[in-house]
Amino acid sequence: MAAGKGTRMKSRLPKVLQRLAGKPLLGHVLDTASLLQARSAVVITGHGAEEVEAAVVKRNTGLPVKFVRQEPQLGTGHAVQQAVPVLADDGLVVVLSGDVPLTQAETLTALMACVQGSSGQPYRLALLTLEMSDPTGYGRIVRTAHGDTVQAIVEQKDASPEQLKIQEVYSGIMAVPAKQLKVWLAKLDNQNAQGEYYLTDVVKWAVADGVDVVAHRIQDEVQVTGVNSPQQLAQLERAYQLQKANELMVQGVRLADPARLDLRGNLTCGTDVEIDVNCIFEGSVRLGDGVRIGPNCVIANADIAAGAVVHAFTHIDGEKAGVTVGEGALIGPFARLRPGAQLGPEVHIGNFVEVKNSTLAKGAKANHLAYLGDATVGERVNYGAGSITANYDGANKHRTIIEDDVHIGSNCVLIAPVTIGAGGTVGGGSAISKNTAPGALSVARGRQTSIADWQRPKKKST
Repeated sequence: MAAGKGTRMKSRLPKVLQRLAGKPLLGHVLDTASLLQARSAVVITGHGAEEVEAAVVKRNTGLPVKFVRQEPQLGTGHAVQQAVPVLADDGLVVVLSGDVPLTQAETLTALMACVQGSSGQPYRLALLTLEMSDPTGYGRIVRTAHGDTVQAIVEQKDASPEQLKIQEVYSGIMAVPAKQLKVWLAKLDNQNAQGEYYLTDVVKWAVADGVDVVAHRIQDEVQVTGVNSPQQLAQLERAYQLQKANELMVQGVRLADPARLDLRGNLTCGTDVEIDVNCIFEGSVRLGDGVRIGPNCVIANADIAAGAVVHAFTHIDGEKAGVTVGEGALIGPFARLRPGAQLGPEVHIGNFVEVKNSTLAKGAKANHLAYLGDATVGERVNYGAGSITANYDGANKHRTIIEDDVHIGSNCVLIAPVTIGAGGTVGGGSAISKNTAPGALSVARGRQTSIADWQRPKKKST
């Protein structure tokens, strides 16, 4: 169900597209559904329908998705009624909410297992429930006298004082055979305090048909917590991040402070990995054995090999092209690695150095205030402070080749396309636009002129 407006979010973005851990809330739900080997997902849209549907199609997780629209929005039962024409009679329907992102696939698998009845009964209606110390706002689970099965779900506004004391609540998630669900949905009415069609009313019709209604009760409130405000979104974000931090520490990762880690993708770590505070990981990141990440780093779509050190305030963003960092490399502080940066073993990239779409072979160094774009750099190259590759002519990009053992002086401009021959030296302050021979010293700058006893201009007196 993804039709709600989310008024309390105070945002023009539909609620189910608000992001948690860098992913839309609805994206989390659909990713979980894909883990269930679902035949397909049916997304019920309403508010911002075109935007929501376009976002789902763009993500393309591989799970077949069908869309139906709920216009106007007349309650949860009315929402699911819109899906009836696309539900196959032989299917098992799991009803999920697009703003409840952190339900685990294992929990849903256990819920679906509850549908299969015992003693020859072919099916049951299964509800996911939770016991809460403060159940305010949730539908209460009313059980039979013996407590084995559920008799009804009573919404907060329709509950009696006695029912309001019940602490077991309905999570909004159920599993039910499609054929029976269609029959019960057809019987819903809006004779209640809200004037809406409640999905929870299918329980009373199941009971009336002699079908057992069972509850799979869990203890983890985070799994069924929905998002209705920026405050709730922030709280759920921290709960999610702490969960991921604990998973990493169980694997042996050393986190300086688990409360100051943000994982917005997939992070794979080897042994003895250390991560300092305020680091953000996005996309797909792999850290090899013994990697150390300094504080305040942002790393996205990168493969960092064993023994590498990434110092503070470094920004690595591989996007689609990716970034690789070789074994024992030293990066930062304040370095920037952009898509296509491929660094070999023991490469040094120092403070305020930017590398884009370039390969640096073993032992190459660019330690200060430099730019390497569209370059191929050989082994043991020393690239001076303030030097750049001028790779763009205003229309096209061109490549610079710096062969093994080259020394590039400070404040040089290498105007691509150009090749600096192996073992060569480029004198500081040179602008090199032609290929240089191996072993040569190349200097291309204006001749120095000194004027003796020169007088600086003076301000005129008033």
